[in-house]
Amino acid sequence: MLDRDIVALYWKRSQEAIAETQKKYGKYCLSIAKNILSILEDAQECVNDTYLAAWDAMPPHRPKILSTFLGKLTRRISIDRWRSLSAQKRGGDTVTLALEELGECIASDSDPQKQLEAKELGRLLTRFLKGQEDLERTVFVRRYYDLKPIGEIAKEFGLSESNTKVMLYRTRQKLRDCLQKEGY
Repeated sequence: MLDRDIVALYWKRSQEAIAETQKKYGKYCLSIAKNILSILEDAQECVNDTYLAAWDAMPPHRPKILSTFLGKLTRRISIDRWRSLSAQKRGGDTVTLALEELGECIASDSDPQKQLEAKELGRLLTRFLKGQEDLERTVFVRRYYDLKPIGEIAKEFGLSESNTKVMLYRTRQKLRDCLQKEGY
């Protein structure tokens, strides 16, 4: 079924929308949730929460790219779940490491002015990534958006873990330079 047909089902408030979403994007959403949470049951629960969030968002929202919309919902819900689960414990898991690595480039500040600039930062990041080689961009997105472990990324692209780490480090350095040049 085409994405626009699935979205139309949501707009009609048809229960079939969730079944079709699960059929087409269930594995994709579960993959995102598992990369963040590591525990299958928690990941499955987040995917179910994603379907509910999509149901609540449509209408009025009509996503142009359903996979991106669902991926974003899954990621947000899974990170929220991860934060609540790890509030008591801190460790060296994949999410913590990925966020710490990116923290070297992007200063986290809760200043309201900075929050308003978040959209511009997103545009700058998109522009930066479009300027990177395909492999560098894809590896960067797998690590910092999909939150995949370095070993899994290395295997996916036929690289060594060491090469993957170096590639990510160099891309972060370029990003940091780019952000500093733009005043971030």
